[in-house]
Amino acid sequence: MSLWNSIFEALDSLSSNKVRSGLTVLGIVIGVGAVIAMLAIGSGAQETITGSISGIGTNLLFVMRGSISEEVRNPQPLTFSDAMAIGDPFAAPSVIGVAPMISGTVEVSFAGESIFTQGSGVTPDYQMVRNVDLLEGEFINEIQMLGRSAVVILGPDVAEELFGRTEGVVGETVRIEGQPFRVIGVKVPKGGSGFVNPDDEVLIPMTTAQARLLRRSRDSVDMILVQAISAENVAMASEEISTILRSRHRSPIGEDDFTIFTQQDFLETATTITNVLTIFLGGIAAISLLVGGIGILLGWGLSELVGAIAAASNTELVPSMGLDAVLLATLFSTAVGLFFGLYPAKRAADLEPVEALRYE
Repeated sequence: MSLWNSIFEALDSLSSNKVRSGLTVLGIVIGVGAVIAMLAIGSGAQETITGSISGIGTNLLFVMRGSISEEVRNPQPLTFSDAMAIGDPFAAPSVIGVAPMISGTVEVSFAGESIFTQGSGVTPDYQMVRNVDLLEGEFINEIQMLGRSAVVILGPDVAEELFGRTEGVVGETVRIEGQPFRVIGVKVPKGGSGFVNPDDEVLIPMTTAQARLLRRSRDSVDMILVQAISAENVAMASEEISTILRSRHRSPIGEDDFTIFTQQDFLETATTITNVLTIFLGGIAAISLLVGGIGILLGWGLSELVGAIAAASNTELVPSMGLDAVLLATLFSTAVGLFFGLYPAKRAADLEPVEALRYE
């Protein structure tokens, strides 16, 4: 039998069983489309998360109190003096910026509107270390630090919630925990990343936060942000910070009462999580491929629909459909179709004609 005869016979068989053929094609389309959509969504989520983390800065380190090891008990708190020691260029030549900070949840209100958000007590160096840009106004300065001034910088989400706008709010007075604070600046939107969403926070002079809002001891800080000279110097900066803190806290090697995280640590963790998520979603969708093969356009449409829904809800998720997802779905469905088509055909072909007729 020639190839063309086989094709015409197959088409005739399909046309004579329209309902069964239609259901099979529908299953194929749904299966492949689901795989492509799920992989595209997972890839988009990974790019969004890693992109947000990368936006923090490739040369930033986070120093926190406590150790991953359970053997270290009652760790010493991090202090402003620790931060000053880390900023010593002779002790840590790989470091170019240090910004200690304290943080906690605070209530911010204006003209009857009230929200709970992250309040961070920071120093003037925080602007350089975290690369903070302002839509308007100015950043906290040393005079405001020394004078414990009641001034605040608003994240764009906070400004939008309280004022309905992000411009023209400098000079307004908001209340934080019932106390009046003058707005001196509004940050440029960055999107969620790191430990908190930087768009949904307020920045206050650290001395003011310690004395009036977050109630920390005079020298205690929650975290120290450290900026290395470059991404290549992050490992060296981490070693220098560890040496300084071990000396100041008098902790032996292996029993550090502090933990240093780098951007690479966050990227690796986020990538691992999103990879597992992508495989999980793809695995679920692949089950539907057992019914059959070709929905490439449908998968793209589903992923674009998810992207549109995410955009409508102000979520930074852009599905990314790569060639690998399309090839994976198509090849997998093709393999399934060939197996479940060729295997019974081969078994039938191997039967003796007499045996086949006997079963008939």
